[in-house]
Amino acid sequence: MVKAKKFVLRKIFDGFPKKEDMSLEVEELPPLKDGEFLAEAAYLSVDPYMRAYVKPETWVFSEEAFIGGQVAKIIESKNPKFPVGKYVVGSFGWRTHTISNGNATLVSTPTILLPDIGDLPVSVALGVLGMPGNTAYFGLLELCQPKPGETVVVSGAAGAVGSLVGQIAKIKGCTVIGIAGSDEKGKWLTGELGFDHFINYKTDDVQSKLKKLAPKGVDCYFDNVGGELSSIVIYQMNKFGRISVCGSIANYNDTKRSQASVIQPPVVSQQLKMEGFIVTRWINRWMEGINQNMQWIKEGKLKYEETVTEGFENMFEAFTDMLKGKNVGKAVVKA
Repeated sequence: MVKAKKFVLRKIFDGFPKKEDMSLEVEELPPLKDGEFLAEAAYLSVDPYMRAYVKPETWVFSEEAFIGGQVAKIIESKNPKFPVGKYVVGSFGWRTHTISNGNATLVSTPTILLPDIGDLPVSVALGVLGMPGNTAYFGLLELCQPKPGETVVVSGAAGAVGSLVGQIAKIKGCTVIGIAGSDEKGKWLTGELGFDHFINYKTDDVQSKLKKLAPKGVDCYFDNVGGELSSIVIYQMNKFGRISVCGSIANYNDTKRSQASVIQPPVVSQQLKMEGFIVTRWINRWMEGINQNMQWIKEGKLKYEETVTEGFENMFEAFTDMLKGKNVGKAVVKA
């Protein structure tokens, strides 16, 4: 019998997540049935959406592992579509071993065999060649539809999604301004990834610096953070500007509703288009995004970074470090 370790949520997060909100448990797995396979986690993902999903009004407690994606190696199989030795990408949650039949679990991202990624590490299937990469690809190109010469602003720019959004906007011929929380991240964005400008929201006057960097206004805004920061950007947008709302990490840990400037005036006067999305909207085009991002990597047009935490037992610390913005690029845990 195989024993799996798993993290189970025991208490709804009240403000910032606490270690005692979760428990690390051991589960004995049953023998495989026909059509199933057993996968052993290689890398696990920690993402901002995990915090957003835990709400008192929507979360249903169970003995299932906490939500999340992972790339895992198939070590036993009774399913010819998932042979032993191959890697699979699936939403198996925070657990070391998983029995699956290949159907989507926990959240509706597809369970797929890892495509041929050449010499790239398998962990990229959780980042640039996975859900975050597709979030950047579809969220920017489908909703913002950036045009050459336009100005694109990206908040949360040094994260798994934002760092890719800015590079894709550059590929499309745009001027890109990234907003993040440290000068070190800013040097990475402009020096390594090719962003044109950087704003440190912790030390800069965002409103005045944005006016200086984008004197003709902002055409597209990819919003990862929400809050007052996003209101400031929206007030400087051009007519018929487009806003792609990916997340609001600035407010995920608030225990009461935060206050931000009302955005309806610029939305109306500038005739802005503002649309939120969940990336599984494009589930039927999933491999399109992965293949295009992989092509851009091969062409040297798209770079990625990973912040790797060693050890499955450190999942919670990796999760909270990510929520604090300590990661650069994609945060993953090596099991």
